[in-house]
Amino acid sequence: MISFIKGNVEVLKDGIILIENNGIGYKVNVSERSYVYLCKNNQNVKIYTFMNVKEGEISLFGFLTLEELQLFEMLITVSGVGPKGSMALLNVMSPKEIVSAIITSDIKVLSSGQGIGKKIAQRIALELKDKVDILDTMGIETKTVKDIEENNTTKETLEALVTLGFTKQEILKAISSIEDKNIPVDKMIGLCLKKLSK
Repeated sequence: MISFIKGNVEVLKDGIILIENNGIGYKVNVSERSYVYLCKNNQNVKIYTFMNVKEGEISLFGFLTLEELQLFEMLITVSGVGPKGSMALLNVMSPKEIVSAIITSDIKVLSSGQGIGKKIAQRIALELKDKVDILDTMGIETKTVKDIEENNTTKETLEALVTLGFTKQEILKAISSIEDKNIPVDKMIGLCLKKLSK
């Protein structure tokens, strides 16, 4: 399996590049965002890759960062998404924006990728929302986390639950699932404890 390729890029079209390494040219599908970047920065680049085999046909999908690849691999685990659907989301959003949309179950945003309908977007949010550890593995501080830490109610709830031994990840997950974040602190803590005890 090819994990990454280093070399010079010849830009083709429609999100496809040709990267040369040791005299061999690799045809790689990339997101529109990556494509724009590689049009300007095409010398001695490193592309992380995912190899997809379908009906005997092998395709390579390329990513500028390991975080982008990890998110792609996570998205394709959702039924109905597939490599094309994952790339459609990466075409219009950064990994940070996608993670934020998953955590907040923002179906409208998740439906913005071509071919991603409301039902699939709901499935993405439902199946991946519990994987809050992507915040750590991707090193991403999303707007959601900032909002939680800047809101007095949720900030105090976070601090109180940390002292009870819960991890920040567990608490953020519980808080993000509560729609009204302007309720009294004691009520917020109670709701979070119910979710954390399940």
